[in-house]
Amino acid sequence: MKEERSDTGKAFRNGTILETKHEGFEISIDETHQLLERKEPLVLLDIREPEEVALGYIQGATFLPQGLLKERVEGLLPDKNLPVVVYCAVGIRSLAAAKLMRRMGYTRVFSLAKGIDGWKDAGYEVVNHSQLTPDQATRYSRHILLKEVGAEGQIQLLKARVLLVGAGGLGSPAALYLAAAGVGTLGIIDSDKVDLSNLQRQILHSTYDVGRPKTESAKDAIGLINPGVKVITYQERLTSENALKIFKDFDIILDGADNFPTKYLINDACYFAGKPNIYGGVFQFEGQVSVFFPKGGGPCLRCLFPEPPPPGLVPS
Repeated sequence: MKEERSDTGKAFRNGTILETKHEGFEISIDETHQLLERKEPLVLLDIREPEEVALGYIQGATFLPQGLLKERVEGLLPDKNLPVVVYCAVGIRSLAAAKLMRRMGYTRVFSLAKGIDGWKDAGYEVVNHSQLTPDQATRYSRHILLKEVGAEGQIQLLKARVLLVGAGGLGSPAALYLAAAGVGTLGIIDSDKVDLSNLQRQILHSTYDVGRPKTESAKDAIGLINPGVKVITYQERLTSENALKIFKDFDIILDGADNFPTKYLINDACYFAGKPNIYGGVFQFEGQVSVFFPKGGGPCLRCLFPEPPPPGLVPS
């Protein structure tokens, strides 16, 4: 039999799926729903990881990750004659779990066919206690499945406010990825208009945008990728007069400037405003990136390069 999914490889190799199906370990979604509606004595056992549970679960479920099943299930469910329906995402892991529990002496344990994904497809209710809307939970589901992010991390991203100084070669990919990741508010400051020569690298903009302000073009592109992101535009140059006023409303400043005077201005304003400065610079096939955050105990740009190079010495 050809293996269709990488996460089922082990199960196919040791015959788990074929054996469990042959032994009748599965129960259909409709049958399970009917049992719950009739309030039959039943334990719904969700064996997914916490990051998966954050995307939604079946009302009344008991949670025990599959990796801890053998070690903890007897303490959690001491009555081995109680009916148990085990579920995971699509019904693969739960088949193996049902077989393991049968071997441990549980007499009435079944796997929910097609898992919670099938439950959702059938139109049955899924509980979600996070602050994410159903659309957000789906859009950012791959983030939420990462232990390093999870639902709480995604919520923090949605609350974050990042200012991009420049919507050119550095600011363009940064803006698209930040928007796609769900950073809730993006500020963009740039006084330039889109030029035809920009288009080979400044991927926020298109041929249609030539002659338009880069801030307007950027706002439109971000709206297409993620309409949930709030975009604040500043069609002006960053100066010593406006820098601190603009910076104060943002959590992080991303330096996409293409000249040294602006980069040093960003550094100095971040220093006095107490904001992290995400520094970037590129020339042809070489680039630099760093995080400067003196308030957090680190250095600033002037600690590394006390003064900008003389005008004309370094190409931009």
